Amino acid sequence: MKKLILLFSAAILVVLSACGDSGADGEIETIVLADAGWDSIRVHNSIAQKIIEEGYGYDTEVTSGSTAATIQGVRDGDINVYTEVWTDNIKEVYEEAIEAGDFEKVSVNFDDNKQGLYVPTYVIEGDEERGIEPMAPDLRTVEDLKKYPEVFEDPEDPGRGRIINAPSGWAVAEAINAKFETYGLDETMNNFMPGSDAAAVADLVDAYKAGEAWVGYYWSPTAVTAQYDLTLLEEPEYDEETWNETKATEFPPNDVVVAVHKDFPDQAPDVYEFLGNYETSSDLTEQALSYMDENDASPEEAAEWWMNEHEDIWTSWVPEDIAESIKESLN
Repeated sequence: MKKLILLFSAAILVVLSACGDSGADGEIETIVLADAGWDSIRVHNSIAQKIIEEGYGYDTEVTSGSTAATIQGVRDGDINVYTEVWTDNIKEVYEEAIEAGDFEKVSVNFDDNKQGLYVPTYVIEGDEERGIEPMAPDLRTVEDLKKYPEVFEDPEDPGRGRIINAPSGWAVAEAINAKFETYGLDETMNNFMPGSDAAAVADLVDAYKAGEAWVGYYWSPTAVTAQYDLTLLEEPEYDEETWNETKATEFPPNDVVVAVHKDFPDQAPDVYEFLGNYETSSDLTEQALSYMDENDASPEEAAEWWMNEHEDIWTSWVPEDIAESIKESLN
C-alpha cells in the first residue's frame, strides 16, 4: 500500500473531475469517489461505481490525488466517498476527522491485510522444481536479516546487504527506518529507498524470475502478493507502547474502511445504505488484482469480472430489484 501510507503534509489536490453536483433539495446527481493512486482502491471504486450507476441511477466521477489530498477532499466535501481508508496508516488524521464530524465510517471493506518486510519463500525453503537451494534456511524474523548481508548483497556496496524500503515520503518508510536502528540492521545492511512503488516491484520481479535473493517492504492485498510466493518476516506481536517508542513490533492491525463525507447520508441515502453493507477481504481483492495483472485488464474490467465471479457477495449488499438491474448491465 502503499502509496496509501504517505506522510500527511501540505498537498495540492489534483482534481481530474468535477465535484458532485447538488440539486435544489440538497441531494446530489453526481457522486465523486477518491482515487489515492493504488490498484485496489481503483478496483473497489469501479465495483462501487457500477452498482451506483446501474443500480441507483447516479452519475459518478473520480478525483485523484495523494492520500493526504484526497482525505482532505472528503473532509471538505469535494469528494463524497472513499472506498479504502487505511485507518492506522493515517491514524491521527483519521481520528481527528471522525471526532470533528467531517466524515463518517460506514463499513469495514477488509481487515485481514498485512504489511512488512517480505522475502521470496524460496530464499528460506528453496524451490526444488526450479532447482533453487535454500539461501537462508534459518531466516525467520526481521532482526535475523542482519546475519545475512552476503545473501542480500547490495550490488553497489559489496560486503553489505540491501533492504528495499518504501519510497521516500511514504509514512511507512519512517517506520522501516526506525526498525533499522532498533533491530541493528544498519550494522550489516543498507537501507535503500526506491524512487517509486513501480521501481520496487520491478526489482522484486527481476530477482524472482532469476531465482535470486530479495528482501523489502510490501503489503497485501496486491497483485504482487497474490502472484508471487512471498514470506512475511516475523516481528514481535504488536504492542502499541513499543510501536510508538521504537517500531520494534509487527505493524499495527489496520482496518480498511469505506468512509463518506458527513453530508452524504442525506444527499444519497440509498447509496449510503448500500455502502454500509460493502465488505470484502484481502483474498477477494487480490483475486481482482490478479485478474488485472494476468489479463492486462483495467480496474473497470477487473471489477466486472469480479462481480460476475462473486454475484452472491455483491448482491447481498443491495435490494433484490437493484441487483437485477445491475446484473442486466454486466457483460
